[in-house]
Amino acid sequence: MTTSPGSRRQFLKGTTSGLTTAWFALHWPAVLEAHEHARVAAADSQGNFEFFSSAQAGEIEAMAAQIIPTDNSPGAHEAGVIYFIDRALMTFDRDRQPVYRDGFALLKSHATEMFPGSTAFSQLNADQQTQLLTAIERTEFFETVRVHTIIGFLANPVHGGNRNEIGWKLIGFESRPSFKPPFGYYDAEEQS
Repeated sequence: MTTSPGSRRQFLKGTTSGLTTAWFALHWPAVLEAHEHARVAAADSQGNFEFFSSAQAGEIEAMAAQIIPTDNSPGAHEAGVIYFIDRALMTFDRDRQPVYRDGFALLKSHATEMFPGSTAFSQLNADQQTQLLTAIERTEFFETVRVHTIIGFLANPVHGGNRNEIGWKLIGFESRPSFKPPFGYYDAEEQS
């Protein structure tokens, strides 16, 4: 599943516009806690998880890698979003745990049904993974993984996720401690 950087950028911009300020305001302390956990967990070479087993983490990481793939730029895997998702399920999005538990069964049943002899989503080739995700893309499970992947991909790297500012570089966000006017083309036009 390869796409041009422009189309990925447009996809990410379009998707993130649906995340409202109210949601972030309500969950901000827990999101920061999740990012801090992600930073520490990503540094841990053991890959310890609080919610996922190692096998489950592999399944979700494979899904995330299809949602934001690695092509000519790094994707979800390189950004370390799996650690953010794991922590999110133990903090601000704890109520989504059943979605993931049910989702693992859904993922396995579709994999076995669509590709007899397969034992795990993560072991399917990229085309098979895309076919399977297309089959479940309208489920709550897929939507939850998609949203968690995008949040982890665009998070402030100081808190974990978005390792090496991968997501920010992809959307053209400049990481500066402060911005000086004019902030955008509209301010520059107004001042001229």
